[in-house]
Amino acid sequence: MKTPLEPSGRLTAFGNQLIEVHLWLREELTRLRESVDSYLDGHGERPRELRAHCLTFCSALSRHHTGEDDGAFPVLAEQLPELRPVLEELARDHHMVTGILRRLEELLGGLGAETEPGPAEARRVRAELDGLSALLESHFVYEEKRIVAALNSLSAPSWNGSRPDFLLTTPPS
Repeated sequence: MKTPLEPSGRLTAFGNQLIEVHLWLREELTRLRESVDSYLDGHGERPRELRAHCLTFCSALSRHHTGEDDGAFPVLAEQLPELRPVLEELARDHHMVTGILRRLEELLGGLGAETEPGPAEARRVRAELDGLSALLESHFVYEEKRIVAALNSLSAPSWNGSRPDFLLTTPPS
């Protein structure tokens, strides 16, 4: 994903980039849910690959939310104090997502084991992914409606020239 820069070296349109990251996360979650469905149908990825795919997605989502909580939200709260209640609500959602990700990682431990997991384990993974998908869709829509314009107008000199963690779709090198 190319990052547009203004002549000053400032990353442009943080809010628009946030929407791009959310679209990417939605697509990855859809792919993951399809992989679990294929596994349940007796096709698709082997359990070990499915587990790796899921853990990679969980890591990217965690990095995104941690970057928001530790980076973007404090900057927004400082520059736009009227957004604090919105940011607190979004942070609460992040804690709920963390709980689902923790449960997913526990369930996925069985998918990478020597013994072949049964359909019941995969159905539990799918149920957690369904809950995660519903929560994230609501969260992303709310976040996009409430803070994209603020992010687009944000002045964050520390972000000039490099993408902040909450806008990364791959781990920093």
